[in-house]
Amino acid sequence: MSHLNLPPEAFRRWDETPDARFYSLPRFVTHIDAGAIAAVTQLYREYFPPGGDILDVCSSWVSHLPEDVTYRQVTGIGMNAAELAANPRLTDWVVHDLNTKPVLPLADASFDAAGLCVSIDYLTDPVAVLRDIGRVLRPGGPLVVTFSNRCFPTKAIAIWLMLDDAGRCRLVENFFRAAGVWDDIHTLDRSPGTGDPLYAVIGRRR
Repeated sequence: MSHLNLPPEAFRRWDETPDARFYSLPRFVTHIDAGAIAAVTQLYREYFPPGGDILDVCSSWVSHLPEDVTYRQVTGIGMNAAELAANPRLTDWVVHDLNTKPVLPLADASFDAAGLCVSIDYLTDPVAVLRDIGRVLRPGGPLVVTFSNRCFPTKAIAIWLMLDDAGRCRLVENFFRAAGVWDDIHTLDRSPGTGDPLYAVIGRRR
């Protein structure tokens, strides 16, 4: 499976109304269960440098960062101002629709690591977004993309809904490869064994 061979229809959604409308009301809920959240937090503990500058892409009211680790800066990019304002870990944040403009309003090489949690399935141009996350990371900086088997089906891209978990892992790996700026791309199965599964695809900025 190659991203470049997928037709445009693969990235369409059942609901193509503006995302800003869909996300206009805050949702103060978590989208994976406690076991999967703990798996995300452990990944961040392993890959995000303490004291570093961290980027939380598709952020909301929680970032799942380790509570006992301090970072110099945590910047959130998300769709709902109320959710972002309620996130206690963010030092700054901006409302930005990556499906309208897949370019982050951030400076080159300004972060040490980035996370994109349970949201890759909603991006209509994921390769462009992953490429631009690479632009704002410093060389060697990791991007940790996590996902499960839960989503808002009306807003997930069509190809995501057609695949099983293994297929989704391969799909995200191909997004990383097609972006052209990532090395050491690998997939981890961090599913807790009960409850929601949790997968991660990780790459390091070339």
